[in-house]
Amino acid sequence: MSLKRPPIKRLALLLVTVVPALAWAVVKPVRVVWPEFAGVTCVSETICVDDPSQVQQAQALYSEAVAFVSRDVAAVEGAARVIFCATQACADGFGLGARSAVTVGTLGSVIGPKAWKPFYVRHELIHYVQGKTLGVIPLLMKPAWFVEGMAYGLSQDPRRPLAEPFESQRAKFIAWYKGVGKEQLWFEGHKL
Repeated sequence: MSLKRPPIKRLALLLVTVVPALAWAVVKPVRVVWPEFAGVTCVSETICVDDPSQVQQAQALYSEAVAFVSRDVAAVEGAARVIFCATQACADGFGLGARSAVTVGTLGSVIGPKAWKPFYVRHELIHYVQGKTLGVIPLLMKPAWFVEGMAYGLSQDPRRPLAEPFESQRAKFIAWYKGVGKEQLWFEGHKL
């Protein structure tokens, strides 16, 4: 008895239909790719909200964060999509759970209801810039003190102290950054 291999067309169809559907159902942060299917309204290429009455606040937070990160960290290139969830139900729909916010590579960020503050949005845009500058896969290989420490340290997060390990990561990054400086940040970051 010989086993037949499935035809290439069936395999391709399976990959094109089943894999994205599974990712959508299981890996909820992937929903940033098509946030409209998760029940939010995109008012532009970069800003989506679950509560249309909050559009102006979302736009103000986004604009401030882009200006801040572009000035103090690195240019925010491309359309950094940010989904602003005013409700926990929206945040849960993107898999935030206990997290306040999350960035999915360079696909986009989700800001939960507790994170509608400038430093949170800056933090997530810093992660977006890290992905754009260093590459999403290489970023996964960087030490946490660099990735999270940079986001906490350069976003001007006012919380002191942060819960561990984040406070230690911020302190280690800031000490490293003082020796490296803004001009050499990405060059030295590539080496880590």
